[in-house]
Amino acid sequence: MTDIRVAIFQSDARDDTPEARLDRMEARLEEAGAGAYDLMLCPELYLSGYDVGPKISQCAEPAGGPSLRHAAYLAEKYDTALAIGYPELEGQALYNALAVIGKSGERLLDYRKRFLPPGFEGDTFTPGKDMGIFDFMGQCVAVLICYDVEFPEIVRQAAMAGAGIVLAPTALRSKWSFVARKMIPTRAFENGLFLLYANHAGREGNSEYLGQSVIVAPDGCELALAGMGEEVISARLDMLEVARAREALPYLDVVAKSGLAS
Repeated sequence: MTDIRVAIFQSDARDDTPEARLDRMEARLEEAGAGAYDLMLCPELYLSGYDVGPKISQCAEPAGGPSLRHAAYLAEKYDTALAIGYPELEGQALYNALAVIGKSGERLLDYRKRFLPPGFEGDTFTPGKDMGIFDFMGQCVAVLICYDVEFPEIVRQAAMAGAGIVLAPTALRSKWSFVARKMIPTRAFENGLFLLYANHAGREGNSEYLGQSVIVAPDGCELALAGMGEEVISARLDMLEVARAREALPYLDVVAKSGLAS
């Protein structure tokens, strides 16, 4: 399998329940038709919203909780893998998490954001410890959440582990446009991989989101770019492009041989 059809649901940051958010996502899947996408990525903390204050805790649920069981039903119904951000509760710990659900409703990965920016996130969440890597349609895929992807070392770690695709949900505010427009294409280019960066749109709490979700190819070029409002963007990923990019610019081989990755 060399082609993977991917989509990003850049959702409006309105005040919704997790059930209403899943309904909005389902409407987009219904509009495209079952099997139109192999995988759809939603923004960071999609099921709760990001800048929603105490609602983060109120919407928290364990891995495999009711909202994610509903999402598993939708994945199977529409023959589309879903990557959905949510606040995960385990005991007394709260995590900024992403669940990846396969086309048959099976859980492919549960990832917890490893690097938490100071302020709200650092005060609210427990950092995750593990790299997020899973196999999808014969390809190695990595998951990073927002701040994670801004560290070149972390994306390089994923690439060295074999990832040819990185999924990166985010809640990027409008004042940080440099990240979406410059940094994300650079991360894709310097590692020779596809990068999906899924943002919110509109306003929420004190946050004005940038929108501009983007799908970037291994050569750093944009395959699809969203505007400022709610929409779905999609692209077909030719996985042979990963090998071509890494052959043309063998950054990973040089790093491996130099010992810089150790």
